[in-house]
Amino acid sequence: MKHDTRPPYLYEHDPIPFDFRQSVERFHVEELPLFRPSGKGEWMILTIRKKDLSTYKLLSVLKSATGASDREIGYAGLKDKNATALQRISLPRRYESGLKNLKTERIEVLERTLNRQPLRIGALSGNAFRIVLERMEPKSYPRFQEALEAIRFHGFPNYFGYQRFGSDGESWKQGKEIAHSGKRLHGAKERLLVASYQSKLFNDWLARRVEISRIIKQMEPPRAAKTLNWPEELIQELKKQPSLFKLFLGDRLQEYPRGKKERFCRDMLSDSQAFTRKSVAPTGLLPGERAPRAQLDARHLEAPYDDDEITGLRGNRRFAWVWPEKVSSDYDPQRRQAVVRFTLPSGAYATTFLEEIAKRSLKPSVTPRN
Repeated sequence: MKHDTRPPYLYEHDPIPFDFRQSVERFHVEELPLFRPSGKGEWMILTIRKKDLSTYKLLSVLKSATGASDREIGYAGLKDKNATALQRISLPRRYESGLKNLKTERIEVLERTLNRQPLRIGALSGNAFRIVLERMEPKSYPRFQEALEAIRFHGFPNYFGYQRFGSDGESWKQGKEIAHSGKRLHGAKERLLVASYQSKLFNDWLARRVEISRIIKQMEPPRAAKTLNWPEELIQELKKQPSLFKLFLGDRLQEYPRGKKERFCRDMLSDSQAFTRKSVAPTGLLPGERAPRAQLDARHLEAPYDDDEITGLRGNRRFAWVWPEKVSSDYDPQRRQAVVRFTLPSGAYATTFLEEIAKRSLKPSVTPRN
């Protein structure tokens, strides 16, 4: 099975140079809640500002301070360690007095309210980002603005970010070994490693679909048909689609952005028009137990990136394409510094969005240990 080392970029602009370093000063993210707490109930909903702290470490600190158990602490999603993040956490109301035991400056409780239910994974509508980019030359900023506007309008491929694959980028290999061992998964670490393998398969499938879409967009039908070894009639039909990312018969489409309703692609042109209106988006496979698969041509393209030996995790679908919203930017020519703001739906990576603009990986280099 082929595993691409770097996902292809769909946009055709030249690379835009800037310096991205994720830190508490440069990377700000705020969860956008799915619901407003009722103000009544036995669960506290805390709005917490954390700095230089992973979500798992935050949960550990709260557990030690309040005496709550792991199962009693709820959260909607994970937030990066190297960032300033506003995150919502739920705790049973009876642990409120324990919050006074929080002594670290890296955790600040900004707000507390009540609700009848705790937070569950996925209970957020998205995330709002404010990111500082350094060493951007004045001549590059207009091109940066143009790329922002193009991606705001057309969207971008929803790859999993480099954070998903460990510091060496190869945690998925361990996950594959565990999945193929036939053993039951033990502990959160093994589940995370297998999830990394799921994510790698998704990224490789998405990379192939992006590559196909680029070929169809950039080449005349005879050349594209020869390159892909497909009938020219199919290429001509695919070219009619207004979307950058081409749909195929049997693609599983979900209502965007909540994904509550799902259907198969049966009319490529009509469904592509709905796709460009942002009413639906195609999804890719996360292989695992009871995973919903595509059909017809889309299943043929998906099958090389499936793995029925992943039995310890439930399978799922993930949006293949997302659109940033509330996109804006400022530029300081003296500092050669740009500040970009945008929101993304839950599960989408800000670094993946920026990589589509930069046309390079933004993963920090790892210094070898002596």
